[in-house]
Amino acid sequence: MKAFILAAGFGTRLWPLTEDRTKAAVPFLNRPLIGYSVEYLTSFGIRDVIVNLHHQPDSIRLALGDGSDFGAKITYSLEEEILGTSGALDAVRDALADEDFVVINGKIVTDIDLREAIEAHRKQNAIATLVLKENAAREHFSIVEVDERGWIKRFAGFPDAAASQAVAGETSSRVDAGSSTDTVPLMFTGIQVLSPRIFEYIPRSMFSHSTLHVYPQAIVDGEAVVGHVSTGNWYEMSTLDRYLGASLRLNRKNGRSIVAGCNCSVDDGAEVKDSVMWDRVVVEGGARVKQAVLGDDVRIPAGSIIERAVVVRRDTVREVERGEVSGDNLIVAI
Repeated sequence: MKAFILAAGFGTRLWPLTEDRTKAAVPFLNRPLIGYSVEYLTSFGIRDVIVNLHHQPDSIRLALGDGSDFGAKITYSLEEEILGTSGALDAVRDALADEDFVVINGKIVTDIDLREAIEAHRKQNAIATLVLKENAAREHFSIVEVDERGWIKRFAGFPDAAASQAVAGETSSRVDAGSSTDTVPLMFTGIQVLSPRIFEYIPRSMFSHSTLHVYPQAIVDGEAVVGHVSTGNWYEMSTLDRYLGASLRLNRKNGRSIVAGCNCSVDDGAEVKDSVMWDRVVVEGGARVKQAVLGDDVRIPAGSIIERAVVVRRDTVREVERGEVSGDNLIVAI
């Protein structure tokens, strides 16, 4: 069985961490994020992997090479223009046309049992099996509705903001605007098992998106687009807040509150708590850093207070899209 890793996105919501690398190449616990996806696949015996590229493609090539370090064989599909989640598959349809294959997003870390999803896919002779999870926190992920068979009926809207805030405050169990049900919505994890029959629904040589253009038409035609619900651990890094939260949550399991890369130093009298430091970071005496991400070569001046922010060197950023320039640093609130 082969696999395809989606890694072509710009990572806009992770900016400025994605200024000089694509989203899937951002370090997570001191390793490129996409490396976790490759290791996840090889742990289930899937070693023939295609990765699509667009933004800062060399950052992925540098992280993965030919895959031999991961026990995999990796090839690349470079998109001159972004093709979308199913348009990306069209570009490599010949390589995936022989048997069922797995598609996974390159911005996740998970221990979901992929073998169970593959078995469910084959049992139902599905055209597509999407791995779902309960969205108990009502985060901003599209709601996936399934029928009594477990087949997906539609991709609905998002849990409304009022419901999400109420759940966060433990004061309400509302799911959607105008709804009083306490049913926990399901969300798509970005892990899917596909039959080559899916290419009958993917248009050639144009942008297309799986959950907008491809799966809905397959559902209308009566195809088995199955939702396989998993209870495994799953972390998604598409925003600065999720990236920081996942980094700290997993790091705490090892009894630590700080993620520190190579050659970092915290001077006497400085304090760093619940934060991520990439490589060669210096925090000078008297500085206070809490719930922050400090990029490569950042120096936090003495006496500074950094909280709930990402800090990168100003000279690594071509154009300041948001945030505040302070000395040699660009500070962006999380």
